[in-house]
Amino acid sequence: MSNTDEKDLLDKIVAEVTSENSTPKTEEVVKEPAAEEKPAPTQTKTADSDSMESLLETDKTEVPSLGDVVHGDVIDISTNVVLVDLGLVGTGMVIGREAKSGLSDDGKLQVGSRIEAVVTDLHNEDDYIELSIREASYEKAWDDLRDKKENAQTIKTRILDANKGGLIVEINGITGFLPVSQLSSKNYPRVEDGDKNKILELLKQLLNKELPVRILDVDQESEKLIVSEKAAHSDEERQAISGLTVGDIIDGEVSGVVDFGAFVKFSTGKDDEHRLEGLVHISELAWQLITNPREIIKVGDKVQAKIIGIDDTRISLSVKALLNDPWTKIEEKYKVGDVYEGTVDKINPFGAFVYLDKDIHGLAHVSEFQEAFPGKKLDESISSGETYKWKVLSIEAKEHRMGLLLVDEKATK
Repeated sequence: MSNTDEKDLLDKIVAEVTSENSTPKTEEVVKEPAAEEKPAPTQTKTADSDSMESLLETDKTEVPSLGDVVHGDVIDISTNVVLVDLGLVGTGMVIGREAKSGLSDDGKLQVGSRIEAVVTDLHNEDDYIELSIREASYEKAWDDLRDKKENAQTIKTRILDANKGGLIVEINGITGFLPVSQLSSKNYPRVEDGDKNKILELLKQLLNKELPVRILDVDQESEKLIVSEKAAHSDEERQAISGLTVGDIIDGEVSGVVDFGAFVKFSTGKDDEHRLEGLVHISELAWQLITNPREIIKVGDKVQAKIIGIDDTRISLSVKALLNDPWTKIEEKYKVGDVYEGTVDKINPFGAFVYLDKDIHGLAHVSEFQEAFPGKKLDESISSGETYKWKVLSIEAKEHRMGLLLVDEKATK
């Protein structure tokens, strides 16, 4: 091949290659898809957003409200601020005095302490959830008191103060009251004349002592807490009393004298440390009519008495039941229709009580006197402590009753 022919062939090949590169192939042309065929735009997801969505779907944590109780772990402690990890809820903040002296279940706050607190502010000025440990402890304390009352639990409390009505106590940091009437027989202040100042002196002797008590009443709303020492002793008293029966004779010592009778302490013989106490009502002290128990009995007297009644932990005693009943032979000594001298004990609107001797008394009813002496008044005709002549109108030995009528001429003129 000549050089000319060779050159023409090369030019032809170059022209063909150039033509192929400049003209696109029909089957390789990318067409714009139709509108309805366009894929929906997609959003770019990060690993963090995927994780948050997953947590929101699986976690059931509710955002707390004001007053709710929450739990968390202490993560930081500074001079006036304690930060608390509340999990997904966020970070809580305890501020001020509580941050310095607040307590957890295991004592003083420290990093890692698990605490219980009440939400007091959802977003404070530092954008934290503000918490109160003390308020949560206060709620917990009342819950515990309610549980102790429901379960009739006996607990010990220290006596903080005393007033004329009772003792001031403290349980779970909450102030309560122990009324005088709820003291055990051991600590009950027996004051003969009922002088409240003397009672207060005796109550003050219990200051700083620990007494076992049970809760009688607990009301958080009114902040009322009433406790009883007597109730705390009730079980052991019932056990001791279970060995007693009506009719038993006891030897005891008078522990107190009041207007309505006398209290007597006695031992069951099993345990002299925990003695029982019973009441001798004024009507059971003696067969004669008694207006003032202090005239015939005093604190410290040794007495023998009969058990005439047992009602739960209350024991009723009688001294006169062990004495001869003078009324059993009254008809041998006094006769209806006869006149005897008698001394006026006391005068009431309905009549006068008169003693014919130290044991036998009768009633001179005002209606009988007015019928016998029209226009006269009994209380103007006689005086207490004076002796007059009386006619026996009736005798009821079993009921210990006698009817009398004044017949003294010097009094009825």
